Amino acid sequence: MNTAPSHRANAALMSLEAAAASARGGFACMFSTSDEYETALISERRAQGRYGAPRSHWPLAMFASCTLIVAGTVLLFS
Repeated sequence: MNTAPSHRANAALMSLEAAAASARGGFACMFSTSDEYETALISERRAQGRYGAPRSHWPLAMFASCTLIVAGTVLLFS
């Protein structure tokens, strides 16, 4: 009777079971609800500065150009 192949098969089966348990553990979620996930996501993005005020000069440029157009219209018809 040869026990070596049986021992190797048993070792391979145990190795596969350990790998499967490890893979299942990788899919676990650290948040129990979606609200917890969204709160953590928003706080992380705030820490990165993603929700800061935009640094665009377009609003000021649009205001200045509209002011010049209105002033030009007033001067044209007065």
